[in-house]
Amino acid sequence: MTDRTRTDALLLAGFCAFLFFYGLGQFGLIGADEPRYAQVAREMLQRHDGITPVLYGKSWLEKPPLYYWQAMIAYSIFGVSDWAARLPSGLDASLMVLAIYAFLRRFRPGSELDGALITASSAGIIGYARAASMDMALTALFTGAMLAWWAWRERGKKIYLALFYGCTALGMLAKGPVAPFLAGAVIVVYAAAVKQFRWILKTLWLPGVLLFTAIALPWYVAVQMVNPEFFHAFIIEHNLDRFSTNLYHHPEPLWYYLPVTALALLPWTVFVAAAVVQGIRLQRSERESDAPAQNDLENQFVLFACCWLIAPVIFFSISQSKLPGYILPGIPAGALLLADYLRRRWTQRESQSPAKWLVVLHSLLAAAPIVPALLIGYAVTQHRLPGGRPMIVALAVAFVLCAGVAVTLVRQSGLRMLRFVTLIPVVLSVGAVLKLGSLSIDQTLSARPLAEEIASIQNHPLPLAVYHVKRELEYGLSFYRNQLTIDYDWGKVPPQEHLLVAPENSLAEVAKLVAGRRVSYVGHYAAQHLDYFWVAASEQTGATH
Repeated sequence: MTDRTRTDALLLAGFCAFLFFYGLGQFGLIGADEPRYAQVAREMLQRHDGITPVLYGKSWLEKPPLYYWQAMIAYSIFGVSDWAARLPSGLDASLMVLAIYAFLRRFRPGSELDGALITASSAGIIGYARAASMDMALTALFTGAMLAWWAWRERGKKIYLALFYGCTALGMLAKGPVAPFLAGAVIVVYAAAVKQFRWILKTLWLPGVLLFTAIALPWYVAVQMVNPEFFHAFIIEHNLDRFSTNLYHHPEPLWYYLPVTALALLPWTVFVAAAVVQGIRLQRSERESDAPAQNDLENQFVLFACCWLIAPVIFFSISQSKLPGYILPGIPAGALLLADYLRRRWTQRESQSPAKWLVVLHSLLAAAPIVPALLIGYAVTQHRLPGGRPMIVALAVAFVLCAGVAVTLVRQSGLRMLRFVTLIPVVLSVGAVLKLGSLSIDQTLSARPLAEEIASIQNHPLPLAVYHVKRELEYGLSFYRNQLTIDYDWGKVPPQEHLLVAPENSLAEVAKLVAGRRVSYVGHYAAQHLDYFWVAASEQTGATH
């Protein structure tokens, strides 16, 4: 191992460890999906069943099993916990970063460290690498598939095409048919852009199709045999209906993914946009020259990466159901475009100092996240950023960072320092969120502190019910207590003695819902404006009140 390789390995290990794993359990699972997915993996492990995803003892067929399998392994090694539930995403993100490094080192030497670190430090990658969800697994495998396809396109070795099919098949197990569909869409768009449709037919390689089938199909056949409703629930409802209708209530405007993509690429958005513009200019200049574009693989790779970045945005913009994570598979393409952009400026001896307006805009966007990061406690507890001294301090820090980035980049060696100076605000922002915001996030957005508080006052575990609370809290309580939380809003009032979590000052309303049963106030959870009560058993159970 050369000194440079050793240095690169240490840098990648250090940044991945900090950005993806450090403080992974400092706040509990948040949102509805994290605790729900984590609980499915736990129940599959408890049942020793790797085929049927199960939630609260019933089949839950919304998603394929790859994340659950990964989480089951993590639970088996480290025990069931929120950080163990998030561990698979961090590992997937790290493998993706290493794959990008290896690809660039082999096919675009000189840009490998830039591409890997730009990918690792993009906001969307950091966020989903620290979440218990399927999005990071799909993104890592889709990235592997796209890199393998281009390696085959450039070198012609079938092993790369086999790797493309293998990664796509695993992507099918990560999040379903979207993996092969998106892969096909990128290849078709690229083939159309270079007017070489033969690449579509060449990609349809029979041994690769058989490999895809051998990896992806067994689970789909097995789960269908055990659960006859699987095809309708998964394919029809959670894929076709989710795309074509607003069945799951995630409507957003057509342009929704433009700002989402820009935010996911932070702090690199400005120079990624510059790289896209350069790619368009390269294609235009080659069309006007005698040399056909298809003879220049380097320029075609830029076009391929543009197709990879844009195809998911266009596809999911058409969808009637939109969530931020849907376009995550396209984000690594932005990092590859920027890495290629930087490499070209160095190898072609172009001016190293970029346009001043690009520097100013990049510096502003790179430094801006430090403001909400420093004020994250106010944001999650008060749902706004404060004025006064806290804001002045945060803005002052952002100004110093912005000025430092700008001054460095306008020097003659500016772009060679782009990676270094931009990573500084990234590290500071992530550190600020974990150091200053973990407690507030945990208390305000997670069910973990409430579940621990309830457990501390119980002599023996009681059934738990909720009334008029967010579903995020309901799923979170179910995970941390490892039991089904019953929802009064669905008309399900347990006849036995139980605890009830409801909005604060709702004792009178609760008493009406369980008329004739004794209700006692137990405690108050101020961070989420909740009260919890003891509700006696109904007379029909034969218990005393």
